[in-house]
Amino acid sequence: MSLECITDIPKLPARSPNAHKGDFGRVLVVGGSRGMVGAPALAANSALRSGAGLVTIAAPGCVQQTVASLAWCATSIALPYEDGSGCISEKGVDALRKAVIAEKRFDVVAVGPGLGPAVAVNRLIAELIDAQLPIVIDADALNNLSRINWHGILAGKCVMTPHPGELSRLLDKPVKEIQNARQDLAMEAVRRMTNCALRREAVCLLKGAGTVVTDAERIYINQTGNPGMATGGSGDVLTGVIAALIGQGLDCFDAAVLGAYVHGLAGDLAAKELGQISLIAEDIMNYLPKAFNEFQSSK
Repeated sequence: MSLECITDIPKLPARSPNAHKGDFGRVLVVGGSRGMVGAPALAANSALRSGAGLVTIAAPGCVQQTVASLAWCATSIALPYEDGSGCISEKGVDALRKAVIAEKRFDVVAVGPGLGPAVAVNRLIAELIDAQLPIVIDADALNNLSRINWHGILAGKCVMTPHPGELSRLLDKPVKEIQNARQDLAMEAVRRMTNCALRREAVCLLKGAGTVVTDAERIYINQTGNPGMATGGSGDVLTGVIAALIGQGLDCFDAAVLGAYVHGLAGDLAAKELGQISLIAEDIMNYLPKAFNEFQSSK
């Protein structure tokens, strides 16, 4: 089977004058833990800046109010947590299952920003896939998956967004090997996500210079972005962007392609004005409006 190389970047459709917030996706960000409150807020705020109609953060009760204070335009849910780590507990996962799967309150779920070692969430990820709910998996959610046999359980509407270190843990390969064969190993990750299932909706987005997006049948190499974006929280911004795009109707592959492009473009616009040295993740988020405007208005 030949691999299709993608060069065209998908665009969001024009908004109807009669549209309401429910038309643009209900995004749930699952994350946060004691000492990691900024990550889920960055993801939530970036989802809103990327067009999501409604965004909710599900965070452990010990940090929920702090996270909520950092994301004024999002709502939040306080979940039961483990006293020692301040991470989401088994009871917290049960509460999420009710809200997300039983009550169908959300269209897409982003899991991982600031999550910490909340291994109970692995069960939720598998159940979201079974329920055919789109999911974006990043950061600590990937690290937690690497502790179990994750092969085959992500065969659904799923975007995995590892950096080389996270993919190293998932594939049990050295980072140097990941960097020397980025395209091949991103495709290997997809094959392990699906366990070679015929229905392939899973996507791996391997971050770094020349971000790779693939579903093992198509591949896109991103050309936007700069070294100033190598800063804590940049990946949380990308997670929020991709989740918002899925919520607005793009499939997982197209959302990952457009998300990588616009995220990098926002970083380029920020660096042009602020320089690369001083760039922080909040700058990338703040330049998303300019990036979307520039791209959507281009021919």
